[in-house]
Amino acid sequence: MAKKAKKRRYSKGASKKVGRAMKKRKSGTLRSGRSGKKVKSRKQAIAIGLSEARRAGAKVPKKGSKKRSKKSSRKS
Repeated sequence: MAKKAKKRRYSKGASKKVGRAMKKRKSGTLRSGRSGKKVKSRKQAIAIGLSEARRAGAKVPKKGSKKRSKKSSRKS
C-alpha cells in the first residue's frame, strides 16, 4: 500500500528561511525588528523566519490561523 501524501502547510522556501533564522539565533546575530534587541527565544526566531518567508511570497498560512480554527470548532 502506498502512503497518502499529507498536504504541506509550509513550502520548502519557508522552511529554509526558518532554518536560517534559527542558525542566526544560535550564533547570536539574529535581532528583532524595531528595537533591534538580540533574539533569545526559539519561538521568536521561528516567527521571524516565517514573516520573512511571507514577505518573500512563500506558501505560509496567515498569522494566527491555528488559533482561529480551534475557536471555531469549539463553538459548534
